[in-house]
Amino acid sequence: MTEESEAIRAVRLRHPWRVLAAIVLVLLLALFVLDAANRPAFGWAAFAQYLFDPRIMQAALNTLALTVYSMVAGVLIGVLLAIMRLSPNPVVKSVAWLYLWVFRGTPVYVQLVFWGLLATIYATIDIGIPFTAPWIQFETRDTIDVFWLAVIGLALNEAAYMAEIVRAGIMSVDQGQNEAATALGMSWTKTMRRVVLPQAMRIIIPPTGNEVISMLKTTSLVAAVPYSFDLYGRARDISAATFDPIPLLLVASAWYLAFTSVLMVGQYFLEKRFSRGIGMERQTRRGSDAGRSGAVTTATGPVPGVTTTAGASSASGSGSVETDHNEPERRPVDPGQTPTGKESG
Repeated sequence: MTEESEAIRAVRLRHPWRVLAAIVLVLLLALFVLDAANRPAFGWAAFAQYLFDPRIMQAALNTLALTVYSMVAGVLIGVLLAIMRLSPNPVVKSVAWLYLWVFRGTPVYVQLVFWGLLATIYATIDIGIPFTAPWIQFETRDTIDVFWLAVIGLALNEAAYMAEIVRAGIMSVDQGQNEAATALGMSWTKTMRRVVLPQAMRIIIPPTGNEVISMLKTTSLVAAVPYSFDLYGRARDISAATFDPIPLLLVASAWYLAFTSVLMVGQYFLEKRFSRGIGMERQTRRGSDAGRSGAVTTATGPVPGVTTTAGASSASGSGSVETDHNEPERRPVDPGQTPTGKESG
């Protein structure tokens, strides 16, 4: 009878330098907050005064509208460009590549400046047959508002990035999924809607959420159109009148932080929804495999690396061992007997 082994007492590993680093960081943060609270240049009284100013709140709504409209248009155009990039037609593929090359290769601020100069480049919008007298003619300056020029500029720039995100998500789905859907008689549209896109969304959602947050902050560049009724534009105009820019910059930063915090929470739950069953399925499969498996035991003891299931046993390594429970039990052969059980000579 073997003696009962003593229980192992685990001792937590100490990390003194890690604790010291955490204490130093907390102290530095506390010192920064105390210093900022007592520094007159931040103008906390003016910050509290303009934080919920009606002009600032209206500008915050305009910023949200710019973000939503630009992202919706950018996603739709991006999906179209991704499909064009995956097209077997070389002309269609080349046009999509040229679009991405131009809009990803130039700064968004420069693009917005060009959209602001649209009325100078194209003074009129003509509708009719080319090289003939136009049927209808519009003045560009009176037709397109600067708000929509800003939306168009942001959306076209965003479409170039969304196209690559969507293309990467579609390419992450195994080609066998498309072949299986085709074998079942599904059309291309139904295959994309029922098979490919639900799997690709796990790849598309995280970078798309980052793009939405980035778009919210990129709206501060629409002054290049020029459009000055966004959050940063209104804060800058008010600070020009009060000759105190720092409190208004803090006001704009507080609103941006509030919006991005809400978007980050929404992105978290959206990612969690589209990743349902992925990690849980692996854990369940591991648990069920562990519950079905057991050790193979012989007369001399357990065989290392060999486990059994309901009808077969597998060895951890390059090979596998299979057993048939219908075979008779195999006993060790006595040295004085032949393999048939008879005594030798």
